[in-house]
Amino acid sequence: MASLSIRSLGKRFGPVDVLHDINLEVEPGEFVVLVGPSGCGKSTLLAMIAGLESITTGEIRIGARRVNEVPPRDRDIAMVFQSYALYPTMTVRRNITFGMESRRVPKAAQAAALARVASLLQIEPLLDRKPAQLSGGQRQRVAMGRALVREPALFLFDEPLSNLDAKLRVEMRTEIKKLHQTLGKTTVYVTHDQVEAMTLASRIAVMHQGRVQQFDRPRIVYERPANMFVAGFMGAPAMNFLPAALATVADRPCVLLPADGAAPVALPLPPVAGEAALVPGRRVILGIRPETIGLAPAAGAAATVEAVAEVVEPTGPDTMVVARLGGRQVIARFDPDTAPDPGDRITLALDPSRACLFDADTHRLI
Repeated sequence: MASLSIRSLGKRFGPVDVLHDINLEVEPGEFVVLVGPSGCGKSTLLAMIAGLESITTGEIRIGARRVNEVPPRDRDIAMVFQSYALYPTMTVRRNITFGMESRRVPKAAQAAALARVASLLQIEPLLDRKPAQLSGGQRQRVAMGRALVREPALFLFDEPLSNLDAKLRVEMRTEIKKLHQTLGKTTVYVTHDQVEAMTLASRIAVMHQGRVQQFDRPRIVYERPANMFVAGFMGAPAMNFLPAALATVADRPCVLLPADGAAPVALPLPPVAGEAALVPGRRVILGIRPETIGLAPAAGAAATVEAVAEVVEPTGPDTMVVARLGGRQVIARFDPDTAPDPGDRITLALDPSRACLFDADTHRLI
């Protein structure tokens, strides 16, 4: 296992800066996921770690070694691509062992490595087939097998599941997590799917416009997002954002939330970093996850507010309700047995202890 250190890293294509001052410290054995929308720079960053893209500024270290000028073949990495990149004329066996043959690994060592990864990935019956005879999931297992036989210091995954259907993606995600738990290798994984990021990662680096917005454990990223971009990107459905203002009611600091055709609702303040920022009248954005909104009465609710159910979307275990609250659309997650019908006027219970407060101008967490 090796650590990965990325310090003040920048990348420029001509006059365009695509990565800005990236700083990440990955511990040995960690599974770090780079997540963000298309064009945020995550695949470019992975390519720079692999040595497939040059570095404009900053440095990358794998273990104690600076690798800025080290060619990809000498970085002790293995990469699994989105496109599988298998040789179509070779059998699974040859696809896995070809790299070892090129490095003149002894035949006995090749056979032992092949047997080990074939058993680990459960692809022994596929060894004499060619890629065209395999399903997408089987091809991805072969691509991972080719990486595993190298026993590298660092594994790199570039959106390896994006070509698979939804059911197979869930199955392969589980397999990748089991592999990491078994091998304990340092891994950097790129995806645009926030569910993959949450389920796989030891820590998540959320990227946007070439910058790391937050780098932390999945639970922290989800419950205490650094800014509104992270809050809106992580979570399905996304966090609800409601314009509000700080106020003092009965000598207690609170958030005033507009309500349809009624006086504003006063909610106790959510947890915040410091009291100095809590100035009455300050414009804020209240962020509330759909699962923290319930039908009144609800245990733990600090306030109730009237709303109208506009759209009801059954998903099986949950029902999503799109409601109109304070002139804004919000999404709430309900149990199917208690979900309202479209057009119903409902009373929603809000729990501010599980909400987030963002500055209305900077969009950063308060």
